[in-house]
Amino acid sequence: MKKKDLEMGLQRVANFIDPDPSLEQYMTPASIASDILFDAYSKGDIAGLKVVDLGCGTGMFSIGSWMLGASQVIGFDISESALSVAEENRKNLEAEVTFIKSDILDVEEGADTVFMNPPFGCQNRNADRAFLDKAMELSECVYSIHMANTLDFVTGYCRKRGRDVTYYKIYKYEIPHTFSFHTKTKKTVDVAVVNIR
Repeated sequence: MKKKDLEMGLQRVANFIDPDPSLEQYMTPASIASDILFDAYSKGDIAGLKVVDLGCGTGMFSIGSWMLGASQVIGFDISESALSVAEENRKNLEAEVTFIKSDILDVEEGADTVFMNPPFGCQNRNADRAFLDKAMELSECVYSIHMANTLDFVTGYCRKRGRDVTYYKIYKYEIPHTFSFHTKTKKTVDVAVVNIR
């Protein structure tokens, strides 16, 4: 599969219907998700492997991993409304993916590779730390999205736990006007996608 075909497929993944501000529910744009997934695929971190998508939302990374030939994909999210959309996406795209309702702290499903777009910590400070801890517990290979200005912190946080950020890439991430406290039509922030090993 070519990257442009992956992106076109991921553009069919529906967004949140009723996003929860406390969970910082923003769908990863298909252009960014396809780039992250294709990079991981090129490194041998998807095809034929077991993938876990932590805080899977509507299933963007889960479905993309399946498209790229993962042998098993499981997405976990605490939000019932997000998972109902994820289930619809799974059916519409005929994706062989399993979605499970769970707090990420309760997930015990080990994986070859974990993908996640955790809360940036704008609403709940340090919300991404629990995701980092859990991801590193479940897998030796993690792809995660964070605010670019926290890159040094994330690198140090992982190093203290015996892991390294072996690769990162900066993206312009557009956050559309979603919640009542948003004052602009959209806001663009710099995010860093890190590969932790």
